[in-house]
Amino acid sequence: MTTTTLAVLVPLLPFLGAAAGLAVGRTAPGFVRPLAVLPTLAAAVLAVLVAVRQGGNTVIEASTELTPTGSVPLTLGLHIDGFAALVAVLVGVVASCVQIYSTGYLRDDPRYPSYAALVSLFTAAMLLVVYSGDLMVLLVGWEIMGICSYFLVGHHWETPEARSASLKAFLVTKLGDVPFLFGLFALAADAGTFRIDGILATVASGGLDHPTVVALLLLAGVAGKSAQFPLHTWLPDAMAGPTPVSALIHAATMVAAGIYFVARLLPVFAASAAALTVLAVTAAVTMVGSALAALAQDDIKRVLAYSTIGQLGYMAGALAVGDRGAALFHLLSHAAFKALLFLAAGAVIHAAGTNSLTAMSRTGGLAKRIPDAYWTMTVALLALAAIPPFAGFFSKEAVLVAAEHTALGDRPGVPAGAGWTVLAAGLLTALLTAAYALRLWLRAFRGRGAEAPDHGRQPIAMTSVLWVLAVPSLGFGLGAFVLDDWFDGEPLTPTLTTAVLGTGLAVAGGAVTYAVWRTLAARAVPAAPAPHVAHPDADAGLVEAEALHLPHPAEDPADPGRALLGPLHGPAADGFRLDALYARAFVRPVLAAASLVRFLDREVVDTYVRGAAGTAKGLGWLVRRAQTGNVQTYLSALLAGSVVLAIAAVALANAFAGA
Repeated sequence: MTTTTLAVLVPLLPFLGAAAGLAVGRTAPGFVRPLAVLPTLAAAVLAVLVAVRQGGNTVIEASTELTPTGSVPLTLGLHIDGFAALVAVLVGVVASCVQIYSTGYLRDDPRYPSYAALVSLFTAAMLLVVYSGDLMVLLVGWEIMGICSYFLVGHHWETPEARSASLKAFLVTKLGDVPFLFGLFALAADAGTFRIDGILATVASGGLDHPTVVALLLLAGVAGKSAQFPLHTWLPDAMAGPTPVSALIHAATMVAAGIYFVARLLPVFAASAAALTVLAVTAAVTMVGSALAALAQDDIKRVLAYSTIGQLGYMAGALAVGDRGAALFHLLSHAAFKALLFLAAGAVIHAAGTNSLTAMSRTGGLAKRIPDAYWTMTVALLALAAIPPFAGFFSKEAVLVAAEHTALGDRPGVPAGAGWTVLAAGLLTALLTAAYALRLWLRAFRGRGAEAPDHGRQPIAMTSVLWVLAVPSLGFGLGAFVLDDWFDGEPLTPTLTTAVLGTGLAVAGGAVTYAVWRTLAARAVPAAPAPHVAHPDADAGLVEAEALHLPHPAEDPADPGRALLGPLHGPAADGFRLDALYARAFVRPVLAAASLVRFLDREVVDTYVRGAAGTAKGLGWLVRRAQTGNVQTYLSALLAGSVVLAIAAVALANAFAGA
């Protein structure tokens, strides 16, 4: 079987699995789990075979014209370079882990068949984006992911949080997709093709007429999809969806699509210094702002959501300084430990019966109750904090090294100011990341108080996946030394300067957080434990769904985040009130306009329609009254009408004669 055929099967298998799962979900529920897991797992295996055959050095190209358009042709094409091969493996592995994990996490969920099918469709759409060689085909996968995210985030649709979060995610990402679509058309108009290789050739020859306009339009869509400031507000709220969905969105699909798109078309953005500067500033604000917000969150999943936004900021920063190898390296590394963090968080929520860190801090024994989640989450948090030798250290250092080289003028064509911006923000975020990672670990696993009720041992489908993902979280960073061919052949090893600065700041952030926590914990009086939900035999998905209804307990005096942030704690906990700003600037005017339209429709248009209907009804009543069935009445009316017409005719004749 040729490599091209294998590549076609990679997105096709999950799509067929989704279609089959929806078709037989109700009639043959026993086939739902195999149809969810096996096609995705097979796609992951095929993606590995494609990567091995591709080898990182060659580009696999194949295309066929879909339809003649008369101007810009549309083609169904493959464009698989080293980046595409590795990202496809990432998507397949993470999606397989999520599907396996979900068989235990949602084992009693009556909506599991549709959930599993949507996850498979989500996976197929992302793989289509990764392998696509034509921007219009890429756009199909891009939009399918948006639709799938709407349904998956709103999986627990009976809760107002899930309904609101799914609608918000859909609308905010669509807000960015509108200029993104215009950018694609403008890019194709300049290049004369939607083919990625043709566009890159046009850029290389200097044939792009409006690089700044095109790049900024495309960046708007990327900001929405990849949760970059100011369109990042949907991602923390999307935590109302099931934890496996959060892992999939944050690690391998949706938010990764925007970063991957910019990396694939980086020469387009590099053709405009203004676009790179905008991207660098956006990445810096995203990194620092999300890290501050994460330090103030009480919901364990919202902490991880803001951490995802910050790590996406690192990737965008690497792209802003012109190094797509560092960006994709951090994308792959982050996917491993972030998927692990979310899946382990699902086990923690199940064991604690709540998603509140304050409630967990008043609960003892979680580390002993769920040892698999405890140890694997510890590994993932160390990777997130970029502590060597964990994967996050090598990939984050690659970003900082790229920023350092740009700041020192070693990368021609990229503004040095972009390098300094990304470097300064990246170092500050390294300190803050270690602080909120240690805060989460201390509050989740070092709580004091009564032990949480025993919800039973986690299913093997959940715990085995955690250990599988712990392997790349620990060792993938070593890939920097052996995977150069897949990253444009550029070295991704850290330098002494950035390694010392980054690691030193991370250690300092962790040390200060631990010292503050020890001081506050010694002074605090242990509070009563928060109430727990769900029957011990309930599956983890039900526990999480019920936990959404629980109010978070009063603030914990031993919370180091409050002491570290000081007056910034309130605004940071509220996401710096961006949602309130958007509500005033956009939501309220739109609602007011909708109220006006509703009033005009009800009072003007409906009044006219009711009047026309009433007139017709009145005329019908008169006609009906005239239809008596009496022949004498009809003859009398006919005679009277004739007389009236005759008189009118005589009167008109005299009038004309007199004139």
